[in-house]
Amino acid sequence: MQNQQTQWRWLISSFLISVFTLVPVIVILTSLFAPTTSTWSHISSSVLPGYVGNTLLLMVQVALYTTVIGVGTAWLTAATEFPGRRILTWALMLPLAAPAYIVAYVYTDLLDYSGPVQTLIRSLTGLYAGEYYFPEIRSLSGAAFIISLVLYPYVYLLVRVAFIQRSATLYDAARTLGASPFYAFWRIALPAARPALVGGLALVLMETLADYGTVDYFAVPTFSTGIFRTWFSMGDKAAALKLAAVMFSFVVLLIVIEKYNRRPSQAQAIARDGNLQRTQLTGLVAAGATLLCVLPVVLGSLIPGGTLAYFALTTGDPLLGHGFTGFIGNSLQVALSATLAAVIIALVLTYAKRLTDSKAVNLSIQLSTLGYALPGALLAVGLFAPVSQFDRAIATFFDEQFDIQTGLLLTGTVAIVVYAYVVRFLTVAFNSTNSGMEAIPPIYDQAARSLGATPWRVLKSIHLPLMSRSILAAGILVFVDSMRELPATLLLRPFDFETLATRVYKLASDERIAEASTASLLIVVIGLVPVLLLNKLSDKR
Repeated sequence: MQNQQTQWRWLISSFLISVFTLVPVIVILTSLFAPTTSTWSHISSSVLPGYVGNTLLLMVQVALYTTVIGVGTAWLTAATEFPGRRILTWALMLPLAAPAYIVAYVYTDLLDYSGPVQTLIRSLTGLYAGEYYFPEIRSLSGAAFIISLVLYPYVYLLVRVAFIQRSATLYDAARTLGASPFYAFWRIALPAARPALVGGLALVLMETLADYGTVDYFAVPTFSTGIFRTWFSMGDKAAALKLAAVMFSFVVLLIVIEKYNRRPSQAQAIARDGNLQRTQLTGLVAAGATLLCVLPVVLGSLIPGGTLAYFALTTGDPLLGHGFTGFIGNSLQVALSATLAAVIIALVLTYAKRLTDSKAVNLSIQLSTLGYALPGALLAVGLFAPVSQFDRAIATFFDEQFDIQTGLLLTGTVAIVVYAYVVRFLTVAFNSTNSGMEAIPPIYDQAARSLGATPWRVLKSIHLPLMSRSILAAGILVFVDSMRELPATLLLRPFDFETLATRVYKLASDERIAEASTASLLIVVIGLVPVLLLNKLSDKR
């Protein structure tokens, strides 16, 4: 009886968490049935097709670029031996440290008409503007290029692990039967790694859909920029909600594709772990492999990082030493609060799954961890309406019943920013804590319970100590993601509340790239932490 009551408590807890995290989704979906405003009629008939077309085209280009870079470098580092392979194996993950919008600011400063690259071309050739061709960085293709440079490590990491763990036996068997290296790769190894490729692309496209800083700076009208424009410029939150609902359909499509892809294929069914025998490359082929793996690292990490370091040393933020510590303090305040809340909630979900593992709990967990697929702009729009209504209801109640003016409790406060962060990054925390929990044999629980220990004591005395590294990893990942989050912070932050991310956005929007370098470099350095963590946890072969 007591055991059943305990299970019910954890089931109810997981259900309440799913309700807490699903608020923005419910609000956005119900907006589809709200009356149509004149602003929405104008948007749907004029700019909405452009938002859909640009978003789709951006996603297609990013998918193509990240597939080529990620799969190519994954195969070279997993299946071949060439000079520098060991260093490049982990260095290829470095671009993940920098948010796309920061890399976009750097490359715009370098490649724009007045930048050093085009200035050097004109000085060397004597040509003037219009007399030579140079690709426009501030374009949809430019945005796709920048986003791909930052996000390809998602594909690289997952596909490389799949090549090593799942494709090795099949590939070696095909080579033994006389298949050429290319044929064995194209027809055997790559199909076996398809789930990892699609999973990596799903993450890439979700991040692409969520991007605001890059597409806004490059003046590419997408769903994210459309939501900001509808909310701030047109002042119509109802129309912004409807636009977010259309954007949500893209998210659902990506989730469905990723779930469908998890079904085992024939290649997966017969694939087994094994040691992939690397082919030794020599001469020009080895040099070419090294070059192909070095380029993404140089373009995605070394050039942006070096440029930011140069600007920070020569120019830097004018408020450094004065108001800059306030930006750091604000960032730490919201990031640490979100980290603490997300890790605690993730532990509740993890332990609920451990104790009951029922369909109801698993469904609650799936719904609770949907947030990572939701772009920050979509989350902000979905949270603002219910939170503001809650504030008004509380204020009216206290005013009428007690004649007390409470003001706004959540709207325009740090609390709603933390709320958005927790909803968005709870998935990251849960995946880490759940992995740590699954590594603990159930017999430990059974032994402790047979000796009379309560579930809470088992969690405190056995699980938490054994899960300490997983909990730390969860905290680090949520903290770094929170420090980098831009769209939700811009939309929900209190008045005159600046974080490092919004400081970078503000200065870059005013074309003060050199001054934005200090905050940008600090975000990039913080972003190196999860990259190094991923390298430690990934295959080191």
